[in-house]
Amino acid sequence: MRTLVLLALAGLGAQLVDGSLGMAYGVTSTTLLLALGTNPAAASATVHLAEIGTTLMSGAAHWRFGNVDWKVVARIGVPGALGAFLGATVLSRLSTGVAEPVMSLILLGLGLYVMSRFTFRGMPKGNLGKPLGKRFLSPLGLVAGFLDATGGGGWGPVGTPALLASGRMEPRKVIGSIDTSEFMVAIAASLGFLLSLGSQGLDWAWVAAFLLGGLIAAPIAAWLVRLVPPRVLGSAVGGVIIVTNVNTLLKSDWIAVSSALSTPVYVLLYALWAAALAYSIRAHRKERATEEAAEVAEPVAV
Repeated sequence: MRTLVLLALAGLGAQLVDGSLGMAYGVTSTTLLLALGTNPAAASATVHLAEIGTTLMSGAAHWRFGNVDWKVVARIGVPGALGAFLGATVLSRLSTGVAEPVMSLILLGLGLYVMSRFTFRGMPKGNLGKPLGKRFLSPLGLVAGFLDATGGGGWGPVGTPALLASGRMEPRKVIGSIDTSEFMVAIAASLGFLLSLGSQGLDWAWVAAFLLGGLIAAPIAAWLVRLVPPRVLGSAVGGVIIVTNVNTLLKSDWIAVSSALSTPVYVLLYALWAAALAYSIRAHRKERATEEAAEVAEPVAV
């Protein structure tokens, strides 16, 4: 029962992050599951099975509010599903000793990306433009899907910024299309794990607990984003992901660093994390001051 409660809390925490930032559900949840001692392949499988429910609800909501470009969903979702299936198959065939550091390395890279993006650039922004073609979306979906399955997450952190950076879609349609297409990715990854692992290492009660936590957190996330600025939350979550996965790598057979040598590494990481948070808070306050000044000056201009 204690494990189920912890998993439900992990799902709740991951959904709070994703609902506030629009990304990082898989990265956060897989990191938390690994910290609880879950097998890497089982952790990714659990996350993707739970995501079938969360992405279905998210996609339906985005569709209802007109936030979905179905051409983009098809062009990125189909290759994304293929990449996810391949990634799940590859991860399932790796030994735990190899899979754990590989997954942690991918998660570390994604954590660095999340923290740096939200620390220095804040919430992603985009502009309207020309339609996106298959030559751009298909490779992007294939790579993002593969990383999502092997790393336990990455569809949002890889796909969302790439579409926003293209400047060819409204931000709301980028997020809506990515969230909707993730349903196909979650199904494909889950099938890949089930065909490769069977029921080995999987506990359906874990999946249910994780899903329940995510569903409970969905409405709370909308409330949380009003209290905690997304920019600050992104820096904080990125730091958690980085520290947790560096800890896994330092203890792995690949590195096996002694506690005496690892201490300076942790001191440096925590110092950088604190600096990133401080920078995010200052940047957020500066943005708020600029916005408030613009709002005050607007009636005068009229």
